[in-house]
Amino acid sequence: MTTGVSCSYSLTFTGPQDQHLVDEDTLEEDGSQDAELQGLTEDAVYTTMRFSRPFRSCDAHDQDITSDTIRVLAAYGLDDTLKLDRDRTFVKSIFLLQIVHPDDLDVPEDTIIHDLELTDFLIPEDDTTYACTFLPLPIVSKKHHIFKFEPKLLNHNETMVHHILVYACGNASVLPTGISDCYGADPAFSLCSQVIVGWAVGGTSYQFPDDVGVSIGTPLDPQWIRLEIHYSNFHNVPGVYDSSGIRLYYTAKLRKYDMGVLQLGFFTFPIHFIPPGAESFLSYGLCKTEKFEEMNGVPMPDIQVYGYLLHTHLAGRALQAVQYRNGTQLRIICKDDFYDFNLQETRDLPYRMEIKQGDELLVECHYQTLDRDSLTFGGPSTINEMCLIFLFYYPRNNISSCMGYPDIIHVAHELGEEVSDSMEGMIAMNNVEWTPENIKKAEKACKEAQQTVIIKTIDEVVENTTGWIPEIIRAPRGPCLESSGGKVEPQDKTPAGFRAAPIALSGSSTATLRCLPLAALLFGQGALSWLLATLQVFSTWFQDHILCLDSQVSVLKFLQTSEVQVSFFLFCLLLLLLLLLLFFFSGVLTFTRSQIFTYG
Repeated sequence: MTTGVSCSYSLTFTGPQDQHLVDEDTLEEDGSQDAELQGLTEDAVYTTMRFSRPFRSCDAHDQDITSDTIRVLAAYGLDDTLKLDRDRTFVKSIFLLQIVHPDDLDVPEDTIIHDLELTDFLIPEDDTTYACTFLPLPIVSKKHHIFKFEPKLLNHNETMVHHILVYACGNASVLPTGISDCYGADPAFSLCSQVIVGWAVGGTSYQFPDDVGVSIGTPLDPQWIRLEIHYSNFHNVPGVYDSSGIRLYYTAKLRKYDMGVLQLGFFTFPIHFIPPGAESFLSYGLCKTEKFEEMNGVPMPDIQVYGYLLHTHLAGRALQAVQYRNGTQLRIICKDDFYDFNLQETRDLPYRMEIKQGDELLVECHYQTLDRDSLTFGGPSTINEMCLIFLFYYPRNNISSCMGYPDIIHVAHELGEEVSDSMEGMIAMNNVEWTPENIKKAEKACKEAQQTVIIKTIDEVVENTTGWIPEIIRAPRGPCLESSGGKVEPQDKTPAGFRAAPIALSGSSTATLRCLPLAALLFGQGALSWLLATLQVFSTWFQDHILCLDSQVSVLKFLQTSEVQVSFFLFCLLLLLLLLLLFFFSGVLTFTRSQIFTYG
């Protein structure tokens, strides 16, 4: 998904031009100009332009701004001539709806920093290395909360680091020492499977919401972690030492909830495969939560999900997690229809989503392998594939992962291969002629096959169950209505990534339109206060005159005086104005709710 606005200026700014690409070299102005300039600055190094446009502009040449990854095409030139020079053009993937950046959030005054890192690790000359070591968490005398994490990367090595994961270890675990291959000859280095925090390519720091944190310092909390760093040394560069890791920020100022991470998706090895030459191929991983409480060991409250991290490798194009309850699709928890391997970051949900025991969770991954001429298998290497979604939730429980895989024997039989076990089934995939018809047949067979669901706890307790892939109901967006602001869909009103209300940009007609309801409310509030004060004065005056009447003067004669009649007329007029003002308030509030996300 790409979007963009071009501008031209010399000494005098001529305004933004809403344009689109006709071909790789030609720009053409849109018939509908939907961009609104907010500000423009230039110094010796940077040119900075701020602009706004509707989430949906109803212009066929404009991409909708959604909760998906947006690819922004940018170009610059040596003068103000509008043209695309390939040597001065670049594309950057951005999550436009991430309003709050972690570095802009406040941190407690008593914040303590703790680094989990490898020290002077010699990166092997292999394409793929998974380096693991076991490290202690901070030793504290009372409960603390980790509230933020960020990657520690050496500048000259950052392109080699694919991901960093921190896994909590059960306190009964017997852990090895040193650094070794995570999934090699010594199985002890793959112990501990409950993710605490994770970082992948393109991600930055992440600060948890104000009411959640990772608990440390109590007998129930993990004392040790497994640090896993995936290196991709595709150029087989020798002699590179690395000290990457994760920096944790923690505090004694406790949050309300202890958080956890639930890993969902396709059980990576050894069943996962993707045919070569596929324009589109879908893989599914099922999770059934009906055994969660039994495996947790104690009663387990409902899970409240607030964030997520999506993960595939280079062939991944889209992911989504779908929730079902009592056999009916409840919601799409999270998705990205324009996933970019180079932008893997923890993102906030627009609101907390509840998962109850008995719900089913389905992860769907969309792949494209047009550039490959051999099968792609699930595995740890970047040229292998994964299909994972990490859900950040509270309150913490002991379940670390819940993933599924299809019956490969059924898949092989559907493709005309005679096999008797899973290993033969995977080998048989190499015998298939991967025509477009067989690719679709394999996708259908994988979806219709019975899934084995593997559930694991922090103490490495594993249980299996089975299930079937439910249908995903895809809700298309409604037609865009021709209007100045486009059509605002329900998902536009609370876009993903909004931790706080959006801030109106100043200096434009759009900003003025946003501020009008607030100005009207302030004016109305002042007018209402004036009316009530006037009514109070009138009431006091009326009572004073009644009390001051001579007992021999009748009340009837008093009410017939011109002074009282004029006062009564003024009272009725003020009452009418008050009613009209209340009606106006109602309209302003309705206008505010409907317009607050129309312009952005």
